[in-house]
Amino acid sequence: MPLKLYNTLSNKVEEFAPEKDNTVRMYDCGPTVYDYGHIGNFRTFVAVDILRRFLLQSGYKMQQVMNITDVDDKIIRNAARDGKSVQEYTRPYEEAFLEDMGTLNMERPEKIVRATEHIAEMAQFIKKLVDKGIAYRTDDGSYYFSIAKFPEYGKLSKKDFGGIEAGARVDVDEYEKDNARDFAVWKAPKPGEAFWESVIGPGRPGWHIECSVMSMKYLGDSFDLHAGGEDLTFPHHENEIAQSESLTGKTFSRFWMHVRFLLVEGKKMSKSEGNFYTLRDLLLKGIKPSAIRFLLTSVPYTKQLNFTFDGLTQGAKSVERLRDFKSRIEKAQLQAGKNEKIQKLAEDTRAEMTAGMQDDLNTARALGAIFDMVREGNIAADAGELKQEDKAPLLAALQQFDEIFAVIKDDDQEKIARATDWAKAHGLLEGSQLSASVISDKEVDDLITERTNAKKSRDFARADAIRKQLTEAGIVVEDTKDGIRWKRK
Repeated sequence: MPLKLYNTLSNKVEEFAPEKDNTVRMYDCGPTVYDYGHIGNFRTFVAVDILRRFLLQSGYKMQQVMNITDVDDKIIRNAARDGKSVQEYTRPYEEAFLEDMGTLNMERPEKIVRATEHIAEMAQFIKKLVDKGIAYRTDDGSYYFSIAKFPEYGKLSKKDFGGIEAGARVDVDEYEKDNARDFAVWKAPKPGEAFWESVIGPGRPGWHIECSVMSMKYLGDSFDLHAGGEDLTFPHHENEIAQSESLTGKTFSRFWMHVRFLLVEGKKMSKSEGNFYTLRDLLLKGIKPSAIRFLLTSVPYTKQLNFTFDGLTQGAKSVERLRDFKSRIEKAQLQAGKNEKIQKLAEDTRAEMTAGMQDDLNTARALGAIFDMVREGNIAADAGELKQEDKAPLLAALQQFDEIFAVIKDDDQEKIARATDWAKAHGLLEGSQLSASVISDKEVDDLITERTNAKKSRDFARADAIRKQLTEAGIVVEDTKDGIRWKRK
């Protein structure tokens, strides 16, 4: 059964396969490095990583290109504010992002490319658009793409722009999602701003032109798949299509994959709501990277995910179930022979996981299959029904699962310690509330057990001290009729 993906361009689920050479040519919009990556960013990046891993598991070769947007309006503004060059400002955030990729067990694309290293090619691209009459120069030396010259504008976002005002322009990288204007492909420098000299004059590229140039340089005029968050559908990806296809006359990307937003505790993530978290914020709260990745993958990419601290707690427990089962099977001393029921269980699990992933990357279906196997496998082990030859098929199913989900290896504490050391080195722990928040799930459980024992022995002073410690670490402890429950604020 072939892989089926929802294609935003056609607005339907279609069979996906590379056009040639058994090699998937894929471009995904990487980070804009003006700050540290937040969990909304990583929902998209992890979903793309899931796709990449499944394509490789399915026998395809990969030619994946991810961009680093290291020049845009925010970056220019912030670099000028801090008295730094664009490169000085962006490099620490770029390095942090690449480290964060490793923390979440994301595979590196074949190419990671910076916008600032392709500016000359962007200027040449714009010159060709001008020569074809598709882009034009304004009096201040900026250049704009004329969307009236591309009749198919709107075919990705399915918006109707028939009544657009001719000649209306926008020169910012972010603008209203429902409006269309001629958009800047090159911006003349303003006083105090960084700029580059080029064949079309001094200035810097607009955000949209960057991805067109870099994707086409490394993947060709037409490639297999373009991925990104759903917020990029319009105007960013719409504009990429317009400027690329206007120049080449070819289909820019055959498939478009867009990952849905996430909510945090049921609300849109924002700093004003107090629910804005970078990956590093969560690590400094002692939350395991494997639990974060598990939660990000638990809901298929086409559905909205509600990211909660209870969900992280459950994710950590689910990962532990997988790790414990793997360890149990590896260490089990079993009698010779095999159990046909277990053999079939492992075989059916592998088939169901594959079918789930082929079904538009239905990660929830794949997760259901592996946990059904863990449950049945544990029941058989408890009953003494496992045989020596059952080990290999059960471990093979776990390996197939982890080639995609990448959560079974137990290196969480090492990664949390590295993040904590980094925060200390950058002065982010001293005198801040974060120092109280560096507490893992296991440490919480141990403290709650100690508090319970202290209450039983009538050492109420110790019990109160532990509760205070947990409160300062952002842990809410609830004594209920069913026992003690806790959650993070």
